[in-house]
Amino acid sequence: MSTNTPESRGFLRRHAAKLVASTVITAGLVFTLQKGGLTLWPEGGDFAHVRWWTLPAYLVTLAAMSYFRAVRWRFLLRSFADVPRKRVLAVSWIGFAAILLMPFRIGEIVRPYMIRDKGRVSMSSATGTVVAERVVDGLYLSVVLAVALIFVPTIDPLPAQVIGLPVSVQQVRTSGFVMLGIFVAAFITIAVFYFARDFARRATLAVFGIVSRRLGEKLAEMAEKLANGLHFLGRGRDAGPFLLETTAYWGLNALGMWLLAWGCGVVHADGSAITLGETCALMGMLGVTILIPGPPGLLGVFQAGIYAGMTMYFPTSVVTGAGSAYVFLLYGIQVLWTVAAAGFFLVGNRGAFKALSEPLPPMVSEPPPPPSMGERESTLSAS
Repeated sequence: MSTNTPESRGFLRRHAAKLVASTVITAGLVFTLQKGGLTLWPEGGDFAHVRWWTLPAYLVTLAAMSYFRAVRWRFLLRSFADVPRKRVLAVSWIGFAAILLMPFRIGEIVRPYMIRDKGRVSMSSATGTVVAERVVDGLYLSVVLAVALIFVPTIDPLPAQVIGLPVSVQQVRTSGFVMLGIFVAAFITIAVFYFARDFARRATLAVFGIVSRRLGEKLAEMAEKLANGLHFLGRGRDAGPFLLETTAYWGLNALGMWLLAWGCGVVHADGSAITLGETCALMGMLGVTILIPGPPGLLGVFQAGIYAGMTMYFPTSVVTGAGSAYVFLLYGIQVLWTVAAAGFFLVGNRGAFKALSEPLPPMVSEPPPPPSMGERESTLSAS
């Protein structure tokens, strides 16, 4: 692989359209929020009810949540190689910062790029585990959101429109169920390609081959490689702990968000505090909005998701007052923590700098061929 300057310029050229589009999205969202009466920087009076001790308490829950979010990846990688927990933690936290800071989730490629190890973990294998992790997270979060939307009481009557956004509350609620459908479909698709690869390949060629056989073969090949990330499902000693730590990750996330919301004075019209169920709805709505092609730092997208959730449960005066302080502090603490955690491992690990400075190998030429049905059945039987 060449390491000359044109390679670096090639990366920028490949992603130039994404960088421009993300800038446009950010500007549009910020303008829309401000036009609707919401600002990224709250007024001083909005912080009047903040219990400042809850900020370091929230940081503790954020650190614990980030730990489980990172290290659970080892159970997916274990299908290919045992990677030390410390290395998984370092690579993951650096990768999380890349996801946050780079537009359109381009940073997702950083984790498999850094964890790859010749002869042990291939680029495609690592990428497959990341895709599987994302699908499981999306399925988990969308189920939590759907349950919250069905069973957690909202204000009555519901506002016609989300505060600060030209979107109806009904559209927001519908988007939660749409997200559930998307991730159920995604999980079923890669599961079929994993457990019934020959059938899935024939079906893909039959459907997409009508348009272009080459397109069908490409899609089938891509799905087969990504489906390898589900190896952990055939290994109980990996599947159980992964799902347990995933539950810890999302549970701590909801608990921390609830604590900070309570600490910022987010209350109902009668003065009662935010509930954990409502916080789960806010967490889920945030998950819906970050599916939008993301600008750097998720600026605007992050805020829109939380405001959309709060509109269903709290009066306008609270959303635009204590609620704006909550959104500002929640976003600011998460960004600072994510960057600081990545910086810690980058400063203390020269190997990380070296790995990031190497040119990215093309995905199409690097991965080994997916295992055959017989090889996979043998692996499952052995486990």
